Amino acid sequence: MTTARTGETPEGQRHEPSPPVPSDQGRPAAPPPPPSSPARGWAAVAAVAAATFTVVTSEMLPVGLLTPMGDSLGVTGGTAGLTLTITGLVAAASAPLVPAAVARADRRTALVGFLLLLCAANLVSALAPDFAVMVAARVLVGVGMGGVWALAAPLGPRLVPGGSVGAATTVIFAGIAVASVLGVPVGAFVGALAGWRAAFAAFAGLALLVAAALALLLPALPPEGAARPGGAAGLFRDPRVVTGLLVTGLLVTGHFAAYTYVRPVLADAAGLGAGLIGTMLLVYGVAGVLGNFAAGPRAARAPRATVAVIAALLAGSVLLVPLLGGGAVAAGALVAVWGLAYGGVSVSVQSWLMASAQGERETASGVFVGVFNASIALGAFAGGRVLDAAGTAPVTWLAGALALAALVAALAGRAPSNPR
Repeated sequence: MTTARTGETPEGQRHEPSPPVPSDQGRPAAPPPPPSSPARGWAAVAAVAAATFTVVTSEMLPVGLLTPMGDSLGVTGGTAGLTLTITGLVAAASAPLVPAAVARADRRTALVGFLLLLCAANLVSALAPDFAVMVAARVLVGVGMGGVWALAAPLGPRLVPGGSVGAATTVIFAGIAVASVLGVPVGAFVGALAGWRAAFAAFAGLALLVAAALALLLPALPPEGAARPGGAAGLFRDPRVVTGLLVTGLLVTGHFAAYTYVRPVLADAAGLGAGLIGTMLLVYGVAGVLGNFAAGPRAARAPRATVAVIAALLAGSVLLVPLLGGGAVAAGALVAVWGLAYGGVSVSVQSWLMASAQGERETASGVFVGVFNASIALGAFAGGRVLDAAGTAPVTWLAGALALAALVAALAGRAPSNPR
């Protein structure tokens, strides 16, 4: 039987206890085997999912606290909103540098360190006497977010047996999906009860608890290979990686071009009031969690087909909003499909990249996080310019066009081989 090349090795065959075989680029082809106890492995996966939930919620926390936070710090709501932008841009810039920065560190130690940094950053946010200190704290949140996401995303193959890798990756990314549904509302609820500073303090405490869980539950995770500062540049010579990153940029930019302004879009298209729009956003969030779990295992088996379906659903749903969203029921159905599709984006494109760059999975993950967060900022900016210039319907046209472009790229570009 012919052995597949290193870059095309199926997920389920990467955990044999034989010594690593060097790839044609001199990198190790296989990670160390997962822990012998499946229960311990899944407990570790749950702890990593809690870490992704904590960092993404910490990033988004100002969304539900902008008004009281701005009033307390003496800035406008728009200026207070920069705390979200700053975090995303710092995460985008720092994540690709993480694998080289912690090249020799045990990944368990590095993850615990990043969670402790997040704890300190949230605590400083809670105590910030002015906006300048808050900005400094949010820079630290961005570093912590970039570090956790870059190191956590590729850990599935190192924590569970090969047949469970797709499910483990799905659970890890579920932390991100659940944060989009529960994290911001929980922070806003705590802020309403005890003040915005208490919300930041609460998530500082959560970060500390998650750091302790990671220290207790993760096995030793030595580096898989020597990450190099120039390793990211080498990834761009692989057309499968380039296609995956292009699809990521198009999908995320298109989504946030419309989702950032979903309130005015739904108000114009369906005539919905604030209460119904809040309900729609809850529907979107729940559908997003379901989409994450539906897409994860499928993406591990067939990344191209899964990403293509997601792109088609995302394009169709956003393009139809101004046409068929003329009532609560129709709008709710479209928003649910939108959430279902976007909920599968992160785990699916991450699976695409992990299958394409198995010898540099952490480096690829760092670049992915950078592209993802930069695309969030680009989408929000582009959507805002279109909204101001042309209104709400063209915002959905822009989002739909970018999703269709992602569909074309996914079908026409190079993709990792499906497991056989």
